[in-house]
Amino acid sequence: MPPLRREDLDPDPIAQFAAWFAVAEREAPLPEAMTLATVDARGQPDARMVLLKGVDVEGFRFFTNYESAKGAQLESGAGAALVVYWRELDRQVRVRGTVERLAAAESDAYFATRSRDSRLGAWASPQSQALESREGLDDRVREAEARFGEGEVPRPGHWGGYLVRPRTIEFWQGQVGRLHDRFRYARGGDGWAIERLAP
Repeated sequence: MPPLRREDLDPDPIAQFAAWFAVAEREAPLPEAMTLATVDARGQPDARMVLLKGVDVEGFRFFTNYESAKGAQLESGAGAALVVYWRELDRQVRVRGTVERLAAAESDAYFATRSRDSRLGAWASPQSQALESREGLDDRVREAEARFGEGEVPRPGHWGGYLVRPRTIEFWQGQVGRLHDRFRYARGGDGWAIERLAP
C-alpha cells in the first residue's frame, strides 16, 4: 500500500473512516466485523467479534443481548475499545471511548430488519449463560416459534444497541519492514487533534 501521509487525512476521523470503509466494502469479505474489547467487574480484559451496524458523527453502533457478559461489562461505565482490521488492505482502525445504550426506537428499527430466524434467536438464546446441551437451545427456539406463530416477532426487552462515542480513533496502514504509518485523532474541545505515532 502507498504511504499514509498527514496531508492525506480528512480532518474529521468519521469521514476518514467512511472513506476507508468504502474501500473495504469493495475489497474485504466481511468489512463490518470488529473486535469489541471491554473489562469485567474485576478489571480483567475481555474481547469478542461483533458487527458494526452504523457509524456517524455520534459514534459506532452495534447490537447485542443486554444480559450477555459483554452487556454487563458495557453497563459498568468503564468504556470500550473497538478494532476493525481489513487484512486485504493491511489496514486497521482502533477506537476508544465511552458507551451508551441506543434509544429503544433505534433498536426496534434495526431489529425489524433482521431475519425471522435471527429475531427468534434473540428470544431463545440466554447469551453467555451455560447450557446443558444443544438440544436445550433448540427447545428454546421451538418455544419461541410456538409463542409467535406466524405473527410478528418483536424485539425482546433484553436486546438492543449500543453506541461507542469515540475519544480517540487511530488509523494504521501497514508498510514494509514493520515501519507502519499510524495516526491518532484525539477529541479536544470542539474538534480533533491529529498526531503521527511511531510504529
